[in-house]
Amino acid sequence: MRAAAGFLVLCYLAVSHAWRCSDGPRLSSARQVDAGQGKVIATNSDGYVYFLIGSSWCRMSTIRFNHASIGPAGLWATSTSGNRVYKYIAGNFVVSSGLSMRQVDAGGDSQVVGVTSSSRAYCLRSDYASSYKGSGSLSWSNLSRVLKYISCGKYGCWGTDTSNRIYFTQTLSPTTCGNSRWSQISGSAAMVEVGTDGSVFVVNRSGQLYQRLGISSRYRSGTSWRAVSMRMPVRHVAYDLGNLWVVTTSGLLMKCTH
Repeated sequence: MRAAAGFLVLCYLAVSHAWRCSDGPRLSSARQVDAGQGKVIATNSDGYVYFLIGSSWCRMSTIRFNHASIGPAGLWATSTSGNRVYKYIAGNFVVSSGLSMRQVDAGGDSQVVGVTSSSRAYCLRSDYASSYKGSGSLSWSNLSRVLKYISCGKYGCWGTDTSNRIYFTQTLSPTTCGNSRWSQISGSAAMVEVGTDGSVFVVNRSGQLYQRLGISSRYRSGTSWRAVSMRMPVRHVAYDLGNLWVVTTSGLLMKCTH
């Protein structure tokens, strides 16, 4: 059965720009994955966060989390109990005071962004994020946008709202959290992930995966979407250093490369 499953996930069959996918390091019932600066983390259906070391996963804590993110701002996560925000400091997840978040992203320019359970988007300045050592309250800045998911990278921040509309802002200052206006982008997505290099991938409510094309310093929001064909519906994705990490709705974790 395992061999059969492995055969099924050799997935992307397009003639050009092909992604070659195979089973990733074995993690039972994967739910979410994130990658940044060469590091990969994942959560499973029990809410535990794992860190990839070589080809093995190491559980990082007994705390249960909804979502975890790793990047230039460090490792941050939101708990299943009260959506409390944690930062990984000196080998331990340390809870913070301040706003609760349903989802956070640490992949921008050293700032942290997140959304609350009421789908309000916020930003934590880079100096607050880097200096936080577990004491005091975090001061989040309101981004004045209703979003259920947010992710930032080299060329700006992307988000999806409660109607699965896609939005983009090309400027988010890491030092002030000031941002340019949000523009709606064509398409529909349940979640969006931005690589540190600016690469953008979205998953729609049907589990279909798309990549944004044409992103550059000149065209920061890109020009069009291209479908990435997968043999199974997708739940979550992350991208870093040429590797596309995919979690299917069945809990299978895959690693895809060009």
